[in-house]
Amino acid sequence: MIAISKYKNKKVIIDGIEFDSKDESLYYLLLKTQKENGLIKDFILQPKYELLPEFEYFGRKRRAMTYTPDFKIIHLDDSMTAVDVKSIGTATQQGELRRKLFEYRYPDIELIWVCRNLKHGDKEGWILYEDLKKIYRDNKKKKK
Repeated sequence: MIAISKYKNKKVIIDGIEFDSKDESLYYLLLKTQKENGLIKDFILQPKYELLPEFEYFGRKRRAMTYTPDFKIIHLDDSMTAVDVKSIGTATQQGELRRKLFEYRYPDIELIWVCRNLKHGDKEGWILYEDLKKIYRDNKKKKK
């Protein structure tokens, strides 16, 4: 089933789970296949990580700051990778800040942002967000 969100991305439902985008649902299917084939131990959907605890500032309560990537992968060696599925150009300044805070607070968990791009990605189209951004930047420089 596909529904359109207010951000114009198509929500997709697979296995009774609603995904924010088609790419996110495709990454879920990839992880599901990897688990079935024994390539990863497990994965978790939308794990929540606390970046800053709640606190009080001059008598005003401040809520905790959290980061919720799309997936957490538990590898066969018990190492973990947090994965956020992005589209090129969707990283915000707030997202970049949360990413840095995550990397500082959870140094033992690798955090990657991935995009799906059939031209530049692997055989399924997956490529690191930073690598795709660099390709686009380099192509733009070549055109000038």
